[in-house]
Amino acid sequence: MISCMNNSEKIYTSLCILFISLIILGNLIYQKFIHLQLPFHQFQLSAGAMLYPLTFLITALITEFYGKEKAQFCITLSIFINILIVIMITFMDYLPATEWSKIDDATFHRMFGYYGVAFIGSIVACYISQAVDVRLYLMLRTLTQGKYLWLRSNGSTCISLFIDTFIIIGAMTAFGIFSSDHLWELIADSYSWKLFFSICCTPLFYIGFASIKNFCHLDKTH
Repeated sequence: MISCMNNSEKIYTSLCILFISLIILGNLIYQKFIHLQLPFHQFQLSAGAMLYPLTFLITALITEFYGKEKAQFCITLSIFINILIVIMITFMDYLPATEWSKIDDATFHRMFGYYGVAFIGSIVACYISQAVDVRLYLMLRTLTQGKYLWLRSNGSTCISLFIDTFIIIGAMTAFGIFSSDHLWELIADSYSWKLFFSICCTPLFYIGFASIKNFCHLDKTH
């Protein structure tokens, strides 16, 4: 029962739910490409990439407070949840729509029929990049002797984000979803946005760090 959970367990569960939700959201909306105009650059990227860097912030927080095993469990759990969603969407895509349905078979398939393809690229990119991120984070924490929180957060993320971006866009191009003519442009814009967004989220990481530390301290005082 949730009433029997301490603050630390509640926070870990909440972080896992948020992580999984962001992965699912990214897979559902990736087909829409957007122009994101900032004063210094106009980004062209998938809508699914906008909030995706937050997943690395979440795994960094989990790694910091709960360790590598708990972070790896969260990543693995997201993969199994996505497998279930692929199965359910594939089944719904197979069922025929009624004549009066506002969403016909072709529209539904166009919107959700490639979720399985997105899932394949996403699952490989997510597992590899997040695993690298967790290990780099711990390595940087050891090298800096627990100091420079911003360095281990952004340092691990900047490398793992490139791995993730290269794998996911490469996979989508290989499956013919993205044109090969835009491969490197998409990789450059997507990675640049993710890195910029991650750096801008550094204060959010500090807030999350302080909040979790405070709530975990409350558990020890009761």
